[in-house]
Amino acid sequence: MEKEYIMMEPPIDDLVEKVGNKFLLTCLIAKRAKELSNEYFAGEPQEKDPKVISIAAQEVMDGKIISGRY
Repeated sequence: MEKEYIMMEPPIDDLVEKVGNKFLLTCLIAKRAKELSNEYFAGEPQEKDPKVISIAAQEVMDGKIISGRY
């Protein structure tokens, strides 16, 4: 049975409002998620699979990732 991941927090509408548009939000989250993925999987494979998209989205919501500065 395949795992189903649903991003509930932070809400997408709040993220779009914070960043300005959906395209920019997608680019920011994708770029940060790729960096996080590389960090997590650089060493030994881990048993628990991190949800890098959720982590990246939360960083945008927290103001750690700001468009134009990333």
